[in-house]
Amino acid sequence: MSQPREMNSIQLRLRVRSVRQWPMGEPAATPLCVCVPARNEADRLPVLLKALAAQDFPGPIPVAIVVNNTTDASLDVLDRCRADHGGRLSIDVTDIHFAPGEAHAGSARRLAMDRGAQLLADNAHAILVSTDADARPPSHWLSAIAAGIARGVNLVGGRIVADPDEPLPAHAATLRQALDSYWAQVREIEDAIDPVAWDPPPRHGDHTGASLAITLEAYRASGGVPRIACGEDRGLVMAALARGARIAHPIDVWVHVSPRCDGRAAGGMAEDMARLINGGANTTLLMPAFDHWRARARWRRGMRARSVSPAAMVREEASLPPMPHDMPLEVMA
Repeated sequence: MSQPREMNSIQLRLRVRSVRQWPMGEPAATPLCVCVPARNEADRLPVLLKALAAQDFPGPIPVAIVVNNTTDASLDVLDRCRADHGGRLSIDVTDIHFAPGEAHAGSARRLAMDRGAQLLADNAHAILVSTDADARPPSHWLSAIAAGIARGVNLVGGRIVADPDEPLPAHAATLRQALDSYWAQVREIEDAIDPVAWDPPPRHGDHTGASLAITLEAYRASGGVPRIACGEDRGLVMAALARGARIAHPIDVWVHVSPRCDGRAAGGMAEDMARLINGGANTTLLMPAFDHWRARARWRRGMRARSVSPAAMVREEASLPPMPHDMPLEVMA
């Protein structure tokens, strides 16, 4: 297989292996496109695409995949997947080699979501759904996302669940469970002190690139995925919220992701997994004490009482000092 040519950061020439717009025929109730950055993911992509083909969402389902800086057989694998899932998935592949300074998650995810917008013919009410190549969503994932957006929000975050097909070492699994318990209690504190009408309990708190949906209108208004090496998903969410968008975290929106330690993006989940796995049974994690979360929830409630807009609240909160990490996670045992 020939390798893609290196291109400069200003004039990136793309090799697009499908140029179809929204598939012809019976349209889905809510137009959406799944957007996937993929770098050396030949082993993982078939699992993701099989899970997308098994969705209970009406098809064909557009999937925009950006294969970037790849040296494995991902393109050949995608050709086979297109044949295997023809009629069910409309797989659009962009093959690109980013210059060294731009070869990161921000560039790849932005290009995937921008391409998804093109496939949706810039329909402002359509939904861009971000995920990762190592994800394995359940069959109701897209339907639950569409239902969440239909309740009147602009973004829907999905909970991240370690794939049970790749079990964690016992000590890492224990820490993972403790973290889940910690964040569940944080959500309870927030819901008790400062409930938000459009993000009601039961809810989780995840909104990462592995499961993040945003309306095309909100995506455009936010300026798109920021071109940064890591944290591009959080950057997109914060930019959208700062412009008045609303986000929900329905408990039925979740995906399995690989707990691998050899991730493709700096600062991603793989590094978190590596810390959990390599830290050993005596690993101590420090988290903000619950009193900090209570104080923050009271601050938000006070802002709402002053009729400060949600967008202004997001901007104000971003300027607050970070919470200290002063509580050992072991207190959750």
